[in-house]
Amino acid sequence: MSPAVHAYLRAAAGPGALRAGPFLIRFDTHDDAPPFNYAIPDDTASPTPGEVAALVAAFRERSRMPRLEYVPQAAPGVEAALLAAGFVPEGRYPLLVCPPDEVVAASAPPDVRVRLVSGDAELWQVARVMHEAFDAPEAGEHDVARLRRILTGGGLVAAAVDDASGQVVGGGQLGRPHEGVAEVAGIAVLPTHRRRGLAGAITALLTREGARAGVGRPFLTPADDAAARVYARVGYRQVGEALHISLP
Repeated sequence: MSPAVHAYLRAAAGPGALRAGPFLIRFDTHDDAPPFNYAIPDDTASPTPGEVAALVAAFRERSRMPRLEYVPQAAPGVEAALLAAGFVPEGRYPLLVCPPDEVVAASAPPDVRVRLVSGDAELWQVARVMHEAFDAPEAGEHDVARLRRILTGGGLVAAAVDDASGQVVGGGQLGRPHEGVAEVAGIAVLPTHRRRGLAGAITALLTREGARAGVGRPFLTPADDAAARVYARVGYRQVGEALHISLP
């Protein structure tokens, strides 16, 4: 699964990705937030100090923090070279997968509907919920455009809608598929609606409906143990580890 995840991450970097030696770098020209700016190493990479220096320079030239998100199992020769250059691990996160036919049904509370969305009005609301839930700056047009690109590329966006207010109170996304692989990400629920099963319901919906979008191998990387337990309840299991590492 690890090489397939790397292939997906490279494809998700898009046509504007920059090659720096054995690294492919994804830059977001509108957003300097770390989750949208990172490099993925080639699976066979054993980078030299000069290649790591060139990687750092590419980030510095664009006023971005040098960082990588990758699966160490798929590129075992990379971490030591990064550590030697002063990179510091941000975190090691479990890599979880769940085939769509193994997903466990997870119901939303009766006063909230969880469904796929595609209209601009709902995409705006999903973007705002994601930003509020993750304490990010207010969502802008480029954030909505990012969700539109996911849909255009064959991915999915889900929303949890409160029946009483009609407002979106949760959301998530399944990235653009690449060879049957895609990432479930951005699972967000507003504080007012947490601990009611919505994160699990959103994840289960995206995983199940992903099969219709051609995603037979969805994966995700929970940020903490609490999130991992939510995903485990809907059928996700660990198959590896993801490393986020950066140069402060």
